[in-house]
Amino acid sequence: MPPHNTQSVVVSVGKDCVIFDPWGSVDDWAKYLDSHNLKLRAIYVTHGHPDHIAAAPKLAQKYNVNWYLHNGDFRLVGWGNDLLTYFNLPPITLDDVRPTALDLSRTEILPGVFMDVVETPGHTPGGVAYYFPDEQVIIIGDTIFQESIGRYDLPGGDKNMLFRSISVIAGMNLPPDTEVIHGHGMATTVDWLQKNNPYFHN
Repeated sequence: MPPHNTQSVVVSVGKDCVIFDPWGSVDDWAKYLDSHNLKLRAIYVTHGHPDHIAAAPKLAQKYNVNWYLHNGDFRLVGWGNDLLTYFNLPPITLDDVRPTALDLSRTEILPGVFMDVVETPGHTPGGVAYYFPDEQVIIIGDTIFQESIGRYDLPGGDKNMLFRSISVIAGMNLPPDTEVIHGHGMATTVDWLQKNNPYFHN
């Protein structure tokens, strides 16, 4: 069981796929990809905390793909290895595949699937959200949850920046039925956050 139900996301087109925030073990992910006949093309993470990057370096090595992280969070890689040890996962070390700096421009991550990167510092210095305009889905990481917000008391956290990032997301004026996939807990919608989360305003 991942900590507080970390949400990993798989986006696929045909047999090609991309993984976001890969919690868990490489072996479990390999079984998943094999059982669904999927070919991994890239890995993206919302921020550098261990419960969101646990499998990223070794998956990148196994499948010879890049794993992408905002460079503001590079220094967090390897921080929090105690959490991985607690869940019987291998620690992340400097010998693992290093992250690739995230391109902040609109990216076609799979054929016909376009993604915008929204910088959301505050929970961590290099936190980001990934917005898919055609699908009306946003993967928002730990910036905001159903009825609360992400922590800002961990290394690199900043309360004012977090509130500013939430304001940026709210100010995007996304369609009300846009699905919001949080880093932990159940998904919501923009409309749900507007009505139920007191922090979601610009």
